[in-house]
Amino acid sequence: MKLYTNRLILRPWLESDAEDLFTYAKDPQIGPIAGWPPHTSVDNSREIIKNVLSADETYAVCLKSDDRAIGSIGLMIGEASNLNIPNNEGEIGYWIGVPFWGQGLIPEASKELIRYAFEELELDKLWCGYFDGNEKSKRVQEKCGFIYHHTNKDIHWKRMDDIRTEHITCMTRENSSGGSEE
Repeated sequence: MKLYTNRLILRPWLESDAEDLFTYAKDPQIGPIAGWPPHTSVDNSREIIKNVLSADETYAVCLKSDDRAIGSIGLMIGEASNLNIPNNEGEIGYWIGVPFWGQGLIPEASKELIRYAFEELELDKLWCGYFDGNEKSKRVQEKCGFIYHHTNKDIHWKRMDDIRTEHITCMTRENSSGGSEE
């Protein structure tokens, strides 16, 4: 399955994306604030493609101009989410390489995934979250129309073995046409 936006292709991850993935995922500005450790090598990135990014509804975010992976976006439905949600709901997660920050690419990708989730997968509700301090992720969620739902304070985050505060947002199919263009 491939999804398309004005500037992007969202497509399944390929093992051949390992070098591009490592280029961006090794940056300590990305993984830790999103809840995962920076990648340590191309082989590490290849293993993550095989074991994590190959999950259903997980996509490489690629520019149409060259189809090279510059980030990732995924939809974890029901049990695949860590939010304990029913099978008619999903959670969106995303990140993009630092050179592509501030260009509106992740809101663009997210809006397409939201459309796909509601129109084609017929989900009833979508969830998203961000950790304290991740203002960029918070802003993406606001731009896409997610509404604050609750905060989980002092949770142990296994992937980073630390304590965090997580803010959870959501939207229903009915309020999915909202969102700010600014």
